[in-house]
Amino acid sequence: MRNKSIASLKFGLIAAILTIYFTSCLNSPNGVFFLHKALAKEPITCPKSDLSGVKITKVADNIYVRKGLNEIFTKSNLAAIATISFVVGKTSVAVIDTGGSYCDGARFLKALRKFTKKPISHVINTHTHPDHVFGNAAFEKEVPIFVGHHNLKRAMADRGKLYLDNLTRIMGKDQLVGTKIIPPTMLVKEKATIDLGGKKLELQAFGTAHTDHDLTVFDPEQKVIWTGDLLFSEHTPVVDGSILGWLKQLKILSKIPAKFVVPGHGGPLLKWPEALEPQKQYLEKLTADLRKIIEEGGTMREAQNKAAVSEKNKWKLFEEFNARNASTSFKELEWE
Repeated sequence: MRNKSIASLKFGLIAAILTIYFTSCLNSPNGVFFLHKALAKEPITCPKSDLSGVKITKVADNIYVRKGLNEIFTKSNLAAIATISFVVGKTSVAVIDTGGSYCDGARFLKALRKFTKKPISHVINTHTHPDHVFGNAAFEKEVPIFVGHHNLKRAMADRGKLYLDNLTRIMGKDQLVGTKIIPPTMLVKEKATIDLGGKKLELQAFGTAHTDHDLTVFDPEQKVIWTGDLLFSEHTPVVDGSILGWLKQLKILSKIPAKFVVPGHGGPLLKWPEALEPQKQYLEKLTADLRKIIEEGGTMREAQNKAAVSEKNKWKLFEEFNARNASTSFKELEWE
């Protein structure tokens, strides 16, 4: 009992001291500042990187695009490899994809603020690949609605940690400082519309194609569509969902009445639907070559070496991604 009484007395004394301290802070003009400073989070310091060639371009009234680098993830590029955008309405702003790291997103947000001070009401993620969503954390303080395909939350839960671990291994902790998974708070089942104040954006969820959670954004006034990685330009397309599904979804995608497109890679602004044709040809050639190899009893190794090689000179990063596409699609087509 005596030990309990002593412990209770110590606890009471500590509580009293803290009460006096915090009351003093709150009643002192300088105290509030020091208390706030003590409780504030330490700012995140991003590594220096020469990204002078990565700039925001105004492509139409109130539409701005940052074309990403045609590179794989490296320590020097802060994962700034996806084409990302923002749209300004009368009352707020929507950001479409946020970049490949906290630091990429923070750099984009800082540049965005040179064009507008309006609140960011929505952050739209077209799919879960790191180069498009790992900048989300830089926008968390803006308290936007994070929007995605109805499968995006599940995809982030399934893959997010793996992506973050792998990217940290490739790029290092310094480049990934502050990066974390921010899941969607608004899910699009089929179609939805958001209003930025005199500027409406139409969202559409697609079936399995590049991934199983691809989302597009369409501005019916300006006739501009954002496809995410449903459309690659310059950069070799990457099959992560279904090659047959992708070809099927391209037919649906092509019917959207746009005049211009902002792709997930390349751009910044291309003519629609003409911009779909090179990717369509690549996917069709890859499919045809794989079917022929399978029919002739060829192996996956043969598929990696031979499928779609005639497309090589048309795309950047072909060596990095074509063999992978052949492997992924070989498994699908082998059992069709």
